[in-house]
Amino acid sequence: MSDWSEPRVAVVTGAASGIGLGVSRRLASDGAAVALFDLDGDGARRAAAGIEAEGGRAAGFEVDVTDRARVREAVHEVAERFGPPLILVNNAGRSSFAPFLEITPEHLGQILDVNLVAVFHCCQAVLPYMVEAGWGRIVNISSSSAHSGTPRMAAYVAAKAGINGLTKSLSREFGPQGITANAIPPGFVDTPMLRAAAGEGSIDMDAEIARTPVRRPGRPDDIAAACAFLCRDDAGYITGQVLGADGGRP
Repeated sequence: MSDWSEPRVAVVTGAASGIGLGVSRRLASDGAAVALFDLDGDGARRAAAGIEAEGGRAAGFEVDVTDRARVREAVHEVAERFGPPLILVNNAGRSSFAPFLEITPEHLGQILDVNLVAVFHCCQAVLPYMVEAGWGRIVNISSSSAHSGTPRMAAYVAAKAGINGLTKSLSREFGPQGITANAIPPGFVDTPMLRAAAGEGSIDMDAEIARTPVRRPGRPDDIAAACAFLCRDDAGYITGQVLGADGGRP
């Protein structure tokens, strides 16, 4: 059963795996047609095929979200295929572990481009469709580290904190046009990116579980559930919020 008064089209970035895939599957099960954007185009197409095998509507697109022209082109392709995209979930991101004094300008630029500037690109590509429709839902995936601060992650933390501020600005500017913008800062979520960091020794899984009041890592489906709620018709009075989905972590 759909959670919307009429069919919706969603764009989810970083959707080939992890949180993005979890969000895509949940939105599709709720009745949306979902466009999965990912730098791994083959992975996005495989993920979309899996959603369609489960009865949903989905398509995968190879998109580098730091490439503004490609983002606009892909959004146009989505509109041509499914209709105007009125839901946008900005999930694509890249983690970064480095001592602060060793962060080079080049590395800083790369982390900001993927984690923050790309959100501008995607919002600017999709918002005109939302404005025309008088309805829209933007959910930006930030990070709980933007609140707590994390050693050796200054570039990443700064970018994710920027997402929270951007979200609040969008909510105020576009609220009068029926568009909401909210952020979800996940905590400790079991994704391929987290597993890679653990494998490199940057994260101690047992210690992080012990710090989490619910005593387990989050799952992509946990974040997807919060995201799906914020995308519903009846969440239209919720905007400019930073909704923690973090297992109660401080």
